[in-house]
Amino acid sequence: MEAIFNSTVLVFISEMGDKTQLLALVLAARYKKPVPIIGGIFIATLLNHALASYAGSFITPYISQDILRWILAATFIGFGLWMLIPDKDEGLNTNDRYGAFLTTLIAFFIAEMGDKTQLATVALGAKYNSVVAVTVGSTLGMMLANVPAVIFGKWFTNRIPMKWVHRVASILFIGFGLACIIF
Repeated sequence: MEAIFNSTVLVFISEMGDKTQLLALVLAARYKKPVPIIGGIFIATLLNHALASYAGSFITPYISQDILRWILAATFIGFGLWMLIPDKDEGLNTNDRYGAFLTTLIAFFIAEMGDKTQLATVALGAKYNSVVAVTVGSTLGMMLANVPAVIFGKWFTNRIPMKWVHRVASILFIGFGLACIIF
């Protein structure tokens, strides 16, 4: 449960203002079909984060626990600092010939490659060595962040200052990194 909870919280917070959340807003505005967009986000995230958590889990037997602890601490603290630099919409092009679901699936899967939430999922997979728990938690975190963006995006962007969301996320990541060192 700890792996699911921590994965959910860290991915949810790190996704706020992320380029994939901005992509969800763009897709929702373009297609105005929340169900296929949410389905595309879910499948893309599930596949992407399963691979990421497996990669993290795969490396744990090859690295000593002390070295892994310091790598994880540095990674999480690095993510915390990275969160202070908000993402911008990179102008990802949506193609109408594939429809809302397939366009979302492909765009999300590609946009998530090398993204901070994917890299955080790799680190969480290494920390907890549980592909299923980390995949469930990180996917849940992505859905909790992106489904409201699809449904209520315009309302949220007018009311929540992203700089504060990024600051809270930064504190959480740095705290998680420090916990890796202390505990």
